[in-house]
Amino acid sequence: MSKVPGWLGRVGAGLTRMGERLEERRNEGAPDVDDELPGSPRLPESVPPPPAYAPAVAAKPDPVAAIPWGIRVAAEAGWRLLVLAGTLWVLMRVISAVQLVVLAFVAALLVTAMLQPTVARLCRLGLPRGLATAVTAILGFVIMGLVGWFVVWQVMDNLDNLSDRVRDGIDELKRWLLDSPFHVTESQINDIAQNLSDTIGTNTEEITSAGLQGVSVMVEVLTGILLAMFSTLFLLYDGKRVWLWVLKLVPAQARPGVAGAGPRAWRTLTAYVRGTVVVALIDAIFIGLGIYFLDVPLAVPLAVFIFLFAFIPLVGAVVSGALAVVVGLVTQGVFTALMVLVVVLAVQQIEGHVLQPFILGRAVRVHPLAVVLAVASGGLVAGIGGAVVAVPLVAVTNTVVGYLAVYGREQALRQAPPPHGSTSLDAAAVTAAAEEPGPAQNRTPEEPE
Repeated sequence: MSKVPGWLGRVGAGLTRMGERLEERRNEGAPDVDDELPGSPRLPESVPPPPAYAPAVAAKPDPVAAIPWGIRVAAEAGWRLLVLAGTLWVLMRVISAVQLVVLAFVAALLVTAMLQPTVARLCRLGLPRGLATAVTAILGFVIMGLVGWFVVWQVMDNLDNLSDRVRDGIDELKRWLLDSPFHVTESQINDIAQNLSDTIGTNTEEITSAGLQGVSVMVEVLTGILLAMFSTLFLLYDGKRVWLWVLKLVPAQARPGVAGAGPRAWRTLTAYVRGTVVVALIDAIFIGLGIYFLDVPLAVPLAVFIFLFAFIPLVGAVVSGALAVVVGLVTQGVFTALMVLVVVLAVQQIEGHVLQPFILGRAVRVHPLAVVLAVASGGLVAGIGGAVVAVPLVAVTNTVVGYLAVYGREQALRQAPPPHGSTSLDAAAVTAAAEEPGPAQNRTPEEPE
């Protein structure tokens, strides 16, 4: 009996060693002999290396690392540009769907920029704001209505005389062409007149439909005028509260920058409208006087058209000047037309080199190429109304973008940590430079009244 405990101890020690060996084999990844099924193939303990003659297979690089850096930058910029283009396309579709409302509101902004100083002056004289707004709006609308009525009255009153002068002018132009060195024969002139008559006769239906479309256009114009009048009234009376409501729609982080850019944009728009009105008035007065002294009929209506077309930069002056020259040609002859052309060109040269730089100054700094492209784009998108609002829109955008760029740099400078290793004096200088009052600090809010 004394040998039984020793035998049991040896058996336990043997089982323990066997368990350790099995555990080591499992850790080494070798299959357990006891777990192998009968007839299953025995796995090799290690994978043999490839033979020396086998070609080396390089590892495939990361696809991102395989694309050149320039292409990656172009792709990153490309999809962002696509998103912006899609956003602009949707915005333009929305604007085109409500084009009448947008143009009426923009026209109201332009009229408000012209009339707002009068309201502010009347308020300083002691009138209540509502009464000052009513007086200014009524006087402004009455003056514009009287000008329109006067133009229509002049045209209707001189229509018969104008038609007689046009016939005489055409006969004189025909004689001048026959005697000119251009070798124009009477049969060629008669053929041109016959072709014009045939064209008018064959396109009677198109002319009639164009007249019907003109009626619908007049209805839209009257609707737009009414919308612009109501919008002008509310902007003159409650423009400051409207601006504060717009600021609430802006995200909180961008609100300080927008709050500073808004008054500056309004000052730019006001300067543009006032300067354009003054320049257009001077052009209309001097060209109208020249036309009047040259005995060209409809001098006053032509002066009014010159004033209105002056709100379309570059293109408007050409169109109104060409209209005056054509009227002078068909009513008074070639010499008078040449004299009208001289007057128009002289006034426009004075306008471009003296009036606009002196009156507008640096308030509206837009390159002539940007003006031409803006007018062309606005005309293609929204016709004459788009051409009128294109340049002030570009001027305001230029002011806002420039201000926000300066504001962003000042904010970055103010929030940047002091340079490493700088002395306390250097850090104080950087802090003082960041805290200096600049264009980005809206110390006194200047919302449009």
